[in-house]
Amino acid sequence: MPEPYIRVAVADDEEGLALLDRATWSTLHAVSPPPEGPFFDERHVPGDYLVAESGGRIVGYVRLARPTPLASNAHVLQIQGLAVADEARGQGIGRALIRAAVAQARGRGARRLSLRVLGHNAPARALYASEGFAVEGVQPGEFLLDGRYVDDVLMGRTL
Repeated sequence: MPEPYIRVAVADDEEGLALLDRATWSTLHAVSPPPEGPFFDERHVPGDYLVAESGGRIVGYVRLARPTPLASNAHVLQIQGLAVADEARGQGIGRALIRAAVAQARGRGARRLSLRVLGHNAPARALYASEGFAVEGVQPGEFLLDGRYVDDVLMGRTL
C-alpha cells in the first residue's frame, strides 16, 4: 500500500467516512454502533476530521475536537474517534493519523491532547503509549459490552 496522504476532511467525504465507520465498528473499540444518519452534523463537522487516503481511497480517519465547551478547557483537544480500514491495518496508517492529530493540535494552539480508549483494546493502547500518551485515569467496569464489564481508560500527553 502506498504511503497514506493525510488531509482535513471535506463535506464530499461524508459517504466514504460513514461506510468506513460502519465497516470498522466493533465493541473492541466503541461502546455503540455508528448512527445510521448523516456522518456529519452540527457536532461532527468536516474540519474536526483528518482523513488518510491511499490509492485515492479513504482508509482511515481521526477526529480531533474540544472535550468541553468551557473556556477554561480551551487549551485541550481530544481524539474522539480513530478508524482504519481492515485491509489497511498494520501498515502505519493509525500511527500516521495520530502524528497528524498531534501536529494539528499543536497548530491549533492546544497544550494537551487527550483520548479515551476501552481497557480491552490492547493494540490501540499500545499504539497511543508508543506515541507519548500515558494512562491518566481508569474508570473500572464503566461499560457493559458483549456481556463483560470493560474499563474506560483516559490517556493524555502534553504538546
